[in-house]
Amino acid sequence: MNFGVYGLHRAALEPARLASLASQAEDLGVESLWVGDHLAMPVGSREAHSPRLEALATLLFLAACTRRVGLAAGVIVLPQRHPVVLAKQLTSLDHLSAGRLIVGIGVGHISEELAACGVSMADRGRRADEVLEAMVHLWTPDESASDEPQVASSREHLATVRQSPLPYQRPHPPLIVGGHSPAAHRRAARVGAGWFGWLLSPDETAEQVAGLRSACNAEGRSPDRPLEITVSAAQVPDAQTVQAYREAGVDRIVIGPEPGEDMGSFLDGIAGLVRGT
Repeated sequence: MNFGVYGLHRAALEPARLASLASQAEDLGVESLWVGDHLAMPVGSREAHSPRLEALATLLFLAACTRRVGLAAGVIVLPQRHPVVLAKQLTSLDHLSAGRLIVGIGVGHISEELAACGVSMADRGRRADEVLEAMVHLWTPDESASDEPQVASSREHLATVRQSPLPYQRPHPPLIVGGHSPAAHRRAARVGAGWFGWLLSPDETAEQVAGLRSACNAEGRSPDRPLEITVSAAQVPDAQTVQAYREAGVDRIVIGPEPGEDMGSFLDGIAGLVRGT
């Protein structure tokens, strides 16, 4: 079982402290560091007064502070991002981390945040698919095609441009699709290297995995391309719970500190779990 840590984008605003925590996690043997993507939170909510660093800026900083640990966005809210800019940002991150980038993607769920970015709740799924399609197009151009390839109508405006370099990881960084809905399952089956579930128990995970398998069958996904299953746990799991997640089909468990808990102390507390001792 791999273990990821969530929350460094909320753990420290000071560069020296953030770098120290990243090094501590890497030295501990954590497999990946996960940061969330929220640009603005609803007025009056607790989260509106909880500082957090922007996801991609944080990952870029972490890339410079570490050498081995995976760097994961969990998850980027695609409807809130411009696809051409996002594709370039992620490609740059992939190169500057020497291929350690993991790209979690989702459609978002906070209506006020989406509206502030010009997207409605009703339109978020369609917009997310358009952003995803455009990014993959920019990442995987047909090298044998002419300078003006034929593209789908939703991305005709991309037909006359190219981005260089292409991602460090080929054909592109792994896409981990977040979400518990049938639409998210279908999206994962179509384009995902994996799937990400948020705060799920082992039993809830097993239900989601069953839905993912059905979606993979319906989409004609080859059994030779299994989805990597990542789940965030509500609390640090004991050995029995880790085994239950494993039996549910989980490959990676992402854990983070409780609200108000110091990240350094949290990392010290999970040392045995991560090291299997």
